[in-house]
Amino acid sequence: MKRIDPITLEIVGNLLLSVAEEMGVTLVKTAYSTNIKERKDCSTALFDAKGQMIAQAEYVPMHLGSMLGVVGEVLRKFPADSIRPGDMFITNDPYAGGGTHLPDITMVSPVFIDERLVAFVANIAHHSDIGGMVPGSVSANSDNIYQEGLRIPLGRICRAGELVQETYDYIILNTRTPVERGGDLDAQIASNIAGAKRMGEVVRKYGADYFAQCTEALLDYAEQLMRDGIRTLPEGTYTFEDYLDDAGANSSTPIPIRATITIEDGSAKVDFTGTSPQVPGPLNMTYSGLLTTAFYCFKAVAGQSIFANQGIYRALHVTAPEGSIVNCRLPVPVGQRIDTAQRVVDVIMGALAQVAPERVLAACNSVVTSAIFSGTNPKTGSYFVYLETVAGGSGAHSRADGLSGVQVHMTNTSNLPIEALEREYPVLVERYQLRTDSGGAGRFRGGLGIQRDFRILCDGMSYTGLGDRHKFAPWGLEGGQSGSTGSFKADFGGEGLKQLGSKISGVSLNNEDLVSVCSPGSGGYGNPHERPAASVFKDVREGKVSLEAARADYAVIIVSGPEGVWLDEQATNELRNGLKAR
Repeated sequence: MKRIDPITLEIVGNLLLSVAEEMGVTLVKTAYSTNIKERKDCSTALFDAKGQMIAQAEYVPMHLGSMLGVVGEVLRKFPADSIRPGDMFITNDPYAGGGTHLPDITMVSPVFIDERLVAFVANIAHHSDIGGMVPGSVSANSDNIYQEGLRIPLGRICRAGELVQETYDYIILNTRTPVERGGDLDAQIASNIAGAKRMGEVVRKYGADYFAQCTEALLDYAEQLMRDGIRTLPEGTYTFEDYLDDAGANSSTPIPIRATITIEDGSAKVDFTGTSPQVPGPLNMTYSGLLTTAFYCFKAVAGQSIFANQGIYRALHVTAPEGSIVNCRLPVPVGQRIDTAQRVVDVIMGALAQVAPERVLAACNSVVTSAIFSGTNPKTGSYFVYLETVAGGSGAHSRADGLSGVQVHMTNTSNLPIEALEREYPVLVERYQLRTDSGGAGRFRGGLGIQRDFRILCDGMSYTGLGDRHKFAPWGLEGGQSGSTGSFKADFGGEGLKQLGSKISGVSLNNEDLVSVCSPGSGGYGNPHERPAASVFKDVREGKVSLEAARADYAVIIVSGPEGVWLDEQATNELRNGLKAR
């Protein structure tokens, strides 16, 4: 490996990333569902012949959890000498296939050069329905995984380049949207075919042996850079705890998640002892998802420029009690595991903020606020499942305000454009705006959450709402205030908006009913009274901060009159000086 010069290593690393990105483009461009072709709820990655992840495209970080162990599972179940060119494997099983929840279907393809197995390519796509007790395959009321949909055992979807029709038919037979599922499965197959072709070209260019040395060197390089990054953090042990609102399944008890981080000699140990046991609701997470979340956190804090490959994990040691909500065991449901992962990020970041607050964001909205509508479209006569995830606020940090209306941490999906939504589904978006005062006050203000109101245009529709931080607000840092919580509300028959729970399924909707989804904001950073009055005035003019909050939270006096609003600098200085004197 000493023969591999740094320039070649950098070229190979970026070349691998370009292959993964091309696979992602192929998947998005050929997909059938809006969830993939518009919202890009998918990911792609490359693996060496041993099953080690060597490159991941920048799509959804959580999907890495579904791909981390899948190639290893393939090699355990199917000996290498039984795998042939043109084979393709499929699974979605969190308990036996390396996945994290059932809607995420993973496909893996081997790459051969002259009959030699040299690599694997894989993609994952979130399918909007895979069966189960409710449309969308994630129920707030599920208490076991068998209620969440079809578990696809790891097996071949293609054999020697030919589709295994029985496997394909079995999957689409067990979903409410078979045409859409077939189109998305076809797109995943196309993505892997494109990826295997490009990977073959890369390996041929460098030769199989030299390519294997390059990938090992890339893994070692990522490990070394991560260890160097961790060494910039003060050594010691740090603990933080945060809460999920409840477990779903008609529960109202807060769920604690606790992390203890020990930084020592270029490595980080993350221990989740003290975290809640697994729960009857859908918030449980498998260990692969937990490992992925820790990977994301330390890459964000200590190694942003490092190639995203499995070498990073060598510097991390993640432990959690078996049977806990972050290391669950069969048969508990896992459909909403993403919100648990988001809270895991918060507790890891909260612990690291004790020693490196300048590197850490205040708490973000840290949830994937999901609204799932389903029913029969009266225009087409076809059954549909429409999944939307509403973005929220991103926490402020030591150098700038937080971003508003963005997905954060373990998710990276887009919204569904209103034009596409209203064209395909009997739903009208009546309001789509940032929520005033939802960003926590601070020297740097937290990002704002979103309000998105859906007017229903047909009878017989069903709604599932999956969210969190409706009770526990996203916290601020270094004196910054908390951001606002989220909410789900509905107006049935014009009777006025009524509060719904943060996790609710099976809500019946009819023509002219309205569902209002409000995502959480995020925490502020630093003393709000140190925020320049001119910045607060700008926030007020842009509708991000109200006149009342400007005075109460920032001690800034802004006057409203017939000709508009203006900043009263003298009154502001007097108020702030008076508060300082106290």
